[in-house]
Parts: sequence; C-alpha cells; structure tokens
Amino acid sequence: MKWAIPQLSKYRQSGMPIDETVQLEGIMRRNTDIRHITPVHVEGFCTFGASQMNCHFHLTGTLTLPCSRTWEDVEFPFDIESDEVFSWSDYAATDEHDNVHPVKGELIDVDPVLEELILLEIPIQVFKEDAENPKSKNNDAWSYLTEDEFLSQKEKDAQKTDPRLAALAKYFDQTDE
Repeated sequence: MKWAIPQLSKYRQSGMPIDETVQLEGIMRRNTDIRHITPVHVEGFCTFGASQMNCHFHLTGTLTLPCSRTWEDVEFPFDIESDEVFSWSDYAATDEHDNVHPVKGELIDVDPVLEELILLEIPIQVFKEDAENPKSKNNDAWSYLTEDEFLSQKEKDAQKTDPRLAALAKYFDQTDE
C-alpha cells in the first residue's frame, strides 16, 4: 500500500478508512523460514495532521512455517493490532520513537511497516499438532527414543557385559586363596 501525501489531503477532515487485502511476498526475503504467506487483510483508520498521519492497523492472515521437530509445514495464523505514525516533518527524521516512521519524499509506503509487524509476531519455535508422535520412528540414517525408552535401554545396557571384557570379569569373580 502506497499513498501520495498530496492526495491524502482530501481525508484531512474525516479521516481515511482502510479495508484492503495486500500481498506481502517481500517478507519471505526478510525471513527465510517463512515458506508461504496468504494475502494479508488490513483494516484500520488513518487520521491526518499538518505533517503526520496516525494509523490504527488490524492485520489478519496466515504464515506457513517449518515445524521445529519435523520440519513439516505448519499453518500459523496471526491477528495483529497496532498504532503507527508516519511523519514527513524534519523533526521526525531525528526522533527515535518506535512507532514513528519518517517519510522521505512525497510517497508513504506502508508495506515495510506491515511486514515488520508480522515478523515481530513469529514465535521462536512452532510445533505441528502431531509432532510428538512422528509417523516413522526409524530411518536408515537416524532413529529416536522417548525418554522412557532411553532409560530402559540404558538399564539393559548396564546389565550386559562387554564380550571383550568377559575374561576380565571372571578374573575379579575368583576369590583370593
């Protein structure tokens, strides 16, 4: 979504409602873990001052992310609300506020701000619903055990005697005469 500042002057008195669907494919270049993003529905309202635009955004959509255990696709829906300020005054370029975005030139580009809001919502780990019980327990290259299986195998291994050390075990079993 891009708006020219001179064209926004007609909304100065009543404000500008927003109800659009945008494609934010650029977000996948910013975070390579994102496999797919649905079109994002953006609702909101913008009000205007002499040198700034205040916007309230409500974003909804779905990301496809990799499961942290199985690397399979996981659908991650998001629902984000945020208030953002776009300022084209000279003061805004030096101001260090989190939600004040300086505008250079005569064009307000909202897409990078929307992408940033979505990126901040991505969790560190995402798990698929059946990630606890993968379909295949063993493979030619790998296998896994649950904690209980690991402990029982550890007990069994501790009871077995290494065949290379069997003669040494017999030596210690002899009583000194």
